[in-house]
Amino acid sequence: MSTTVGEQDSDRVTSSQVPLLSLRGITKHFGPVQALQGVDLDIPRGQVTALCGDNGAGKSVTIKIISGIWQQTHGDLVWEGERIELHTPREADHLGISTVYQDLALCDNLDIVQNMFLGHENLRHHLLDEISMESYARKTLADLSVTTVRSVRQLVASLSGGQRQAVAVARAVMRDAKLVILDEPTAALGVTQTAQVLQLIRTLADRGIAVLMVSHNLNDVQSVADRIAVLHLGRMVSEGDVAEYDTQSIVQLMTTGERGEVVPDRLRPPVVEIAPEV
Repeated sequence: MSTTVGEQDSDRVTSSQVPLLSLRGITKHFGPVQALQGVDLDIPRGQVTALCGDNGAGKSVTIKIISGIWQQTHGDLVWEGERIELHTPREADHLGISTVYQDLALCDNLDIVQNMFLGHENLRHHLLDEISMESYARKTLADLSVTTVRSVRQLVASLSGGQRQAVAVARAVMRDAKLVILDEPTAALGVTQTAQVLQLIRTLADRGIAVLMVSHNLNDVQSVADRIAVLHLGRMVSEGDVAEYDTQSIVQLMTTGERGEVVPDRLRPPVVEIAPEV
């Protein structure tokens, strides 16, 4: 059966609209403790999805299920429109899911190249191909607009917090990641380093990579995210475009699980300060 040009265009649009990863009815039990209950979440390509929630809301459990560390008790993971099962982090890695945890998992006594290729070294004639690894590491950092690193042969111990985060993200991207999960990427960073990391996150999304960012910093979330998802006590209580939220509504969702009316800052009444009586 022949297919018209219009039908082909429609197929391409439909394919592009399918989320890279979807969680459907994800439930997780640890004995009698229910950590997640019926969680639905869509993670589109080329967008930053911020996963927010108070301590104990289920954020860590969610990303560990996506990363293959834990398996859900019930529910489905749908990757590029196909249902999948992840039993190990290696299986997630083979699909293109890379997770950068808060501790970054970098070795201080190794340089940037050695960290980026650790466990995935290039070999030539059964020997380490240092030239190709150094060249590829340098190119990957340049593609991500990481310009603050003096040399790819610097020891990681000599890097700042923002530079360490950049190396960890570059390592994930270098392995052809389609989805990069970032766990509190700006925690304990200064203002300048935070700005560098946020720019790096936007660069990932602009390259068509899906980003799932877990963060308590709502300023960072609203400045870099395209979409926001909020967990409360193991349930997904809200998910949508970042423009649909303000700080007050996110905080209310995180703390109560319920959403108040969103009032844009430009429509808020001015705060009138009353001078004390003399």
